[in-house]
Parts: sequence; C-alpha cells; structure tokens
Amino acid sequence: MESAEKRKPLKLNAIIAVGLGNALAFYDLLIFGIFAVQIGAAIYPPDSGVSPLLLALGTFGVGFLTRPLGALVIGRYGDRAGRKPAMMLSFTLTGLAILGQALVPSYAVAGIAAPAMMIALRLLLGFAIGGEVGPSIAYLIEAAPVERRGLYASIQFATADTGALVAGLIGFALAATLDDAQLGQWGWRIAMVIGASIVPFGLYLRNRLDETLHTASLQDAPALARRGVLWIALLGFLIIVSATVGSYGLSYLTVYAQTTLHMATDLAFAGTIFFGLAAVIADLAGGVASDRFGRKPVMLFGSLALVLTLIPAFYWLNASPTMLVLGMVSFWRSTATTLGTAAAIIGFTEALPVRNRSGSLGLVYALAVAIFGGTAQLAVAWLTDLLHDPLAPAYYVLAISLVGIGAMIALPETAPIRVRAHNLSPKG
Repeated sequence: MESAEKRKPLKLNAIIAVGLGNALAFYDLLIFGIFAVQIGAAIYPPDSGVSPLLLALGTFGVGFLTRPLGALVIGRYGDRAGRKPAMMLSFTLTGLAILGQALVPSYAVAGIAAPAMMIALRLLLGFAIGGEVGPSIAYLIEAAPVERRGLYASIQFATADTGALVAGLIGFALAATLDDAQLGQWGWRIAMVIGASIVPFGLYLRNRLDETLHTASLQDAPALARRGVLWIALLGFLIIVSATVGSYGLSYLTVYAQTTLHMATDLAFAGTIFFGLAAVIADLAGGVASDRFGRKPVMLFGSLALVLTLIPAFYWLNASPTMLVLGMVSFWRSTATTLGTAAAIIGFTEALPVRNRSGSLGLVYALAVAIFGGTAQLAVAWLTDLLHDPLAPAYYVLAISLVGIGAMIALPETAPIRVRAHNLSPKG
C-alpha cells in the first residue's frame, strides 16, 4: 500500500476533473440566485398574492431538501464502490437537472405545470449536489501529500468559487447586453445552458481518474479517537452552517442591490464578479496558510474579521450604493468568509475516519446546507421586509457567524504541522 507521505502530486487534469462538479453546482446556485427576480417573473403567476421573487427564492430553498438524501445515497456509494463512480453519478445528474431548468416553459405557456417542473428539477439537483460534496473532497484529501492537504482541498473550493465567478461574469454580460424583458424571457435560460454544456467534458476527465478509496491511510484521523465521531460531526455541522449562511447571504447581495438599494440590474450584477474573484483568491490563500500555520488559526482569523466588519460594511453600502462600493463590500465579505471556510472544512474532513468519510462529510454538509443554506436568501429577504431595516441581512449573518466561531474554537487541530509540533513538545 502506498503511504500518504509518498503520494505524488495530482496532475492538473485530475484536479480539474474533481473540481468541475463543485464548480457547476456553485455556478447554478449563483445563476439561480442572481436571476431570482427574472425566474420568479417567468415561472410563477403574477397575481397569486405572493411575490414572484419570494416564490423563486422558496423554490431555490426547496432544492436543498433532497441534499441529505443525495449525501446518504451517493456518499455511501462512494464509501463502498469508490469515490470515482460516485462523482461520475452526481455530475451526470447535476448536468441533466441544470439543462432541464433551462427548458422549463414559462407560466404563461404551461400554467401551474411550470413551477411544478422547476421544483422537481431543483429537487433532483439538490440530490445530485448532496452526493457530490463528500466523494470529491474526500478524493482530494486522500490523493494529496499529507503536508499539502490544505492546498489540495482549497483547490476544490477555488474551483467552486470559480464557477461562481464565471456565473457573475456571464450574468453581468447578459445584463449589459439584454434589456429587462429579454433577461426575463430567455437570458437566464442561456446562462443555464452554458453551465450544462461542460458536463460531457467533465465526465470524460472524471472517467480517467485513479481511485483513492483503497489506497488511503486508515490512520489519518487522530482527533477522532480523542473526541468521538458524533462530537466532531456536531462541530462540523455548526461550522458549515456558519459558512453556508455567510456564502448564500453574500450571493443575495445582487438581489438586495436591485430590490433594497434600487440599483440598475447591470450594476447590481457586477458585485458578483468581485465576490467570485475574492473567493477564488481566498480559497487558495486559506488552504496554503492552513498547511503552514494550522487549520484553527486561519479559520478563526477569517471568521473574526467578518464579524468585526460586517455591519460597518452594510452601513457604507447603504450610504453610498454605487457599483464601486458594492464591489468593495462584496470583495471583502467574500475574502473573510472564504478564508475561514476553506480551513474549517479541511479540518473537519481530516478528523473523520476514511471508512465512512465520504458519507459522513456529505451528510453533515448536506444537512447544514439544507436547513440553513436553502433558507438563507429567503430569510434575509423576509427579515428585510419585516423589519424595514436595510441592515437585516447583516444581523442574520452576524448571529450565525458567532455560533460558527464557537464551534471552530472547540474543533481539534488536525494540520500535520501543528499535530507534529504538539506531539514533540515537552509534556508537563
């Protein structure tokens, strides 16, 4: 058996193959989020008594309900049959669901069948994405040289945020070239077709991957023996809840800029570009820093930076609702949120045993995202309407972030450099 210390670095095509799944998932999530106004107007009845935007955001949230099921079914499949076949299955289902969304007829054409079809496709997509997370992150950590696990796992997060960045660029380009009527009729559909078009390429690359399940070390979860899997799972759940609310709260800024700040559509969409660019940079920086300094210092630094600057950033944005300020606020919030998230999820994954890492990670992640991620945008929209306070999104993200910081403090350190230093230090 090949030891973890002697593993060779993955080739670029292998990293791309693994990362494309999360990239496509995040691409769709951001596309649906930033086009929520247009999707709601196209798919839902205008006179139902409920805002089409809220109905669209509700549909966005419904898709998260099947994530735990996907994590359980596909994640366990990845623990039994291997990471590679699980990733092939989840990626195929993701592509089919996204393409299906682009083809859903409008309410004016299909009536109540239109929202019914969209909800069904969001449920299928949630199932697929729920099954993607565990096998893909497990694969990268198992394939990585031990001293570079943070970097490898951060590449997975960076590809996901690259998907978000691409979504922001495409959304901005469409908003800049199409009028509001065209965006509502078919602009958002074009964006979804573009995402689905990468699926054949991704399947080709994934089919060429080597399996890691049977070569991974079975002795790589030192924190587990001391704390217990349920305790680690609880801490991981709270950390992912905090990261999820921060991330989806960020993506709501595009809708927030349109509905609360009354910014022009193309200017509002520009904020997603800054968000995606910052996330890609912070993902890689967080992974590298966590290899050098440890998982906990990096995750706590990012999370505390977010908490301390969140409300001042929203004050500034509301006082000066320009594209530049929106971009700067998006860039900073994305940097702080992502820096802590990358290190936290790496540490949580390392603390789980190999034999059920794919299923456990996927299930905990899916539950956290299903409960809090799927409702994040709906919650901040509802709170903003209820409180009539433009700072309502900041209050919500701040409260959840404080819970996440508590969990990060309790999570044991798993970075090899810190664990080795602890083991070599004199015992008093």
